[in-house]
Amino acid sequence: MINILCFGDSNTNGTNPAGGRWPRDKRWPGILQRLLGEDYYVIEEGCGGRTTVFEDCLELDKNGRTQLRVALRTHRPLDLVVIMLGTNDMKQRFNLLPTDIACGAAELGKLVESFDYGADFPTPKVLLVSPIHLGEGVENSFYTGFAPGAVAVSKALAPYYKAQAEAHGWLYFDASTVAEPSVRDKLHMEAEDHEALARAFADIIKENL
Repeated sequence: MINILCFGDSNTNGTNPAGGRWPRDKRWPGILQRLLGEDYYVIEEGCGGRTTVFEDCLELDKNGRTQLRVALRTHRPLDLVVIMLGTNDMKQRFNLLPTDIACGAAELGKLVESFDYGADFPTPKVLLVSPIHLGEGVENSFYTGFAPGAVAVSKALAPYYKAQAEAHGWLYFDASTVAEPSVRDKLHMEAEDHEALARAFADIIKENL
């Protein structure tokens, strides 16, 4: 059994732009499980509002670095950790540059590699994912906190994420090449985007694990 931890925010949790949450078979981790088959175990660890490594004074307990330690301990043994975070780092209250956000995501990858799993457990590989872009008008979305400039930040992230992945020898993927935010809330994915993202991840996983 190949164990894969999917660590992300609301787009990993499966927030539906129309409200609520997509069912398991419509969320990308659930679709990924179907595509990979019974020799793989795909674990969902998505939390709305989660940042890479930053404390949010308005949405408490969303620091990805703190939560990742718990997830790594809980779900070991692991063969791969997929990290897709950074969207919430683009909120105006953090005032971060694209390179800062990529560095935050890289800190999580480094944690995966340095974590003390114990003598009987392997160190998993890392797949660092640059998140989907934000949609124009996200500042008017039901999900508050984003200024108009966040759209440009989202479109500038990928080269920085790729550079971090290459520097550390991790797998890399740019989610914006296959998926986009819904026109309904400018932030979360429609069902077809979950499907496209899962298929892209399945190809990467089959080639590298």
